Amino acid sequence: MSEHWIVGINPVDGALDNDAARVRELLVENGQRNPRVHELAERAKTLKIPVHHRPREQLDRLAGEARHQGVAALYEAPALATEGDLPDLLERAGDAALVLVLDGVTDPHNLGACLRSAAAANVTAVIVPKDRAVGLTPVVRRASAGGADRVPLIAVTNLARTLKVLKDAGVWITGLAGDTEQSIYGIDFKGPVALVMGSEGEGLRRLTRETCDFTAKIPMPGAMESLNVSVATGVVLFEALRQRSASR
Repeated sequence: MSEHWIVGINPVDGALDNDAARVRELLVENGQRNPRVHELAERAKTLKIPVHHRPREQLDRLAGEARHQGVAALYEAPALATEGDLPDLLERAGDAALVLVLDGVTDPHNLGACLRSAAAANVTAVIVPKDRAVGLTPVVRRASAGGADRVPLIAVTNLARTLKVLKDAGVWITGLAGDTEQSIYGIDFKGPVALVMGSEGEGLRRLTRETCDFTAKIPMPGAMESLNVSVATGVVLFEALRQRSASR
């Protein structure tokens, strides 16, 4: 476990909602008038979490490139989920298993947005490669709006090998690719499935694509040829949820 600062209203709100026992203290910018920041401070006091008022410059230093919005929380993060946790997560999810695989997303805002969508869709786990991908940084946490605290993020050494583990567990894998004829609306996403999204620039890597059971695209009749990876992630996750809800 390690301590780090969570900055921004939504990330701090998510930490207090989901894991308040790990919040060690709250810092509020001097003179802060945002009612949401005041609500967070009052909630922290109710939870017996120390609240301190500090100059804006101190929060600026803690936040780095992220926007702190006048509030920061010192958070003792639990150990991240590992590859070894995946079989248990899949077993507990059963036929409802829905896994999101991000093959090399490097922009922290994109990863944060993907985690936010994953949490909203009740994803079982989000899998990323350890190399050529962004980790769980403060910017990612803020962009996730609390999603980083709600869904297991697993960084794996060998993504193709992990995809084979998913297959062996009975998970059907669909990779998103713009150069295929199959539409996501023609894929059966009911039952245990994994959705694989490529990197911002290159899309799916060759070995990753070859390991998928299916490839599919999001139909786009307009002038644009592709969507931002986080937008595409939201589209395909909620198509999967739509199908699952319709089959009940």
